[in-house]
Formats: sequence, structure tokens, C-alpha cells
Amino acid sequence: MKNRFCFRATLKSALFVFATLTVGTHLVSSAAAADGRGLVGLWSSGQVGFGYYVTGMPFTVETGRELAANPLLDFAFVNLEQDYAFEKARDVAEGLRSRGEDAAMTILVRIPPMSEAGVETSRARAEELIALGVDGVVFPHVESADEVRTAISFFEGVNVWSPSNPDGDFIVMFLLETPEVFAELEEIANIPGYSSLVCGIGSLTSALGGDREAAEKLNLELLAQAQRAGLADLITADTESVVTRVEQGFLGLIVYGPSADEVIRLGRAAAGR
Repeated sequence: MKNRFCFRATLKSALFVFATLTVGTHLVSSAAAADGRGLVGLWSSGQVGFGYYVTGMPFTVETGRELAANPLLDFAFVNLEQDYAFEKARDVAEGLRSRGEDAAMTILVRIPPMSEAGVETSRARAEELIALGVDGVVFPHVESADEVRTAISFFEGVNVWSPSNPDGDFIVMFLLETPEVFAELEEIANIPGYSSLVCGIGSLTSALGGDREAAEKLNLELLAQAQRAGLADLITADTESVVTRVEQGFLGLIVYGPSADEVIRLGRAAAGR
């Protein structure tokens, strides 16, 4: 099993370079850009990472292998929010590591909301995912700053990448998805010990009765707070939005569907990658 605290740079870089050469010399190797540290390496150097939204498809070893074969991808965002099962995370992770443990793509797993699952179940899920060797845990539908503090306590002894720990290699991410929690936005951004703060803009838009303008306003407020605090912010992107999102300063862009590769190529060009 991959050491949960680090990636080894040499093999990962070599495999990404090989993949790069197979699709054209214009493609900059993800591993080279990240100095062998995966997504946190990109973020540490202020570069944008591109990931695939793993949802609505079989959570199988084969799915993981197909994603691992795509040299454009830096990470996989595995959505187990609605139907969490450890076996699904395990199988996708196995496929994503098909290029070898040291060359595995960064794996982020979204678990069900703590407000629904409870603190101890959420803690147990985080612990089993850490033991599995994933690279990050995503907490959706965060309801308060106290909930963020509780979740951070699950990772005592884990080398979490954060503004105060730039040498960390594990990602802890929180999603704000209701207008009410934005009253605590600044407080949440100021809490130490985690990696990424994200606006779940789809859920937020729904919570605002479909008001996209209001949701985007809050989304950009969160981006500003994340940037101030040194946290990474992610958002979904398509062919129409990806260049704008790069220019706005999002450090993670999540793609999905048949146009995913095209979106990433546009985004990489805008990001200078």
C-alpha cells in the first residue's frame, strides 16, 4: 500500500513524462509541474489542478484504470456522498493505482454530510479512507464553523497540507452549500488545519431558489476568503467557463462527461500548463 503520508517522486515523474510524450510534447507533465507531490505540489506552486468528477458511473477497478490512463488528469474526485460504501472507494483507488503505487493519481473522496451521518460515523469513514491510502477527504454540506473544527479533529497525526503546513500531503476539504453557513464564512476560513474551502455552487443555487447571480456572488466571496487564508478553492468547469475560472484564481477545476478532455486542454492553456 502507498505510504499515506507521501508520494515518491521518481517513478511518478517518469510515468507522467512517458504519458506526455504519447500525446504530444506540448503537454506539460503533471508530475513535473508538481515536483512529484501530486495535487498538493501543484497547489503549493500556485498552479491549477484538473480533476474528473467520478459520479454516475460504476465505482469499479476498471473505472479507476480508465481514469489513470488519461495523462490530462491530476486528480479524481470520487463522489460517495449519496451512497457511501468503502468497497467503492477501494475498487476505484485500486484502478487509479494501476500505473504503480508511486505513480497513482491523487484521490479525493467525498463522504456523506456529517449532519446526516453523525460525528462518529463520519470519523470512522475518514479513518478507514486514510488507512486505505486515499489522498483527501471531502466534507459536503458543512453547516457551521464548529462542524469544521470537529472534522479537523479526525485528522490528528495525519500530515494535512494547509497554509501552516506547506509540506503536508493529505487534503482535507470543506464544501459550503447553503446561504446560512456563509454568515460564518470568514470564521471558517480562519480556522487552521485544513487544505481547501469550496462553494458547492449547484446546491447553493438550488437553496437560493435558482438565483444564479446571488450564488455566484457568494461563490466569489468564498474564493476571496480562501485566497486570503491561503486555502485552495475548487469548482466545476465546462468549455464556456473554464478560462474564466482559471483567470479568477481557482486552483482546482473539476470536469465531467464527454467534453472533459477538451475542457482540460482549454484550462491548461489558460493556466500556462
